[in-house]
Amino acid sequence: MKYKDIKALSDKDLKDNLKDERESYTKMKFTHAISQVESTARITATRKTIARLHTERRSRQLNAQNTPNV
Repeated sequence: MKYKDIKALSDKDLKDNLKDERESYTKMKFTHAISQVESTARITATRKTIARLHTERRSRQLNAQNTPNV
């Protein structure tokens, strides 16, 4: 998932995608430990997607703190 696509997500969708990606990553890691995985690059790509989701989530938190309440 590209960062541009992540920025377009709502907060709820961002949270849901983060949860789904984490579950997917965990399953891939267990599968990789037990047997051979189709593509080990998918593990890396999933980890990077999780990082992008965390980055956007944190960015939104900081923007909400810095925005003055009127």
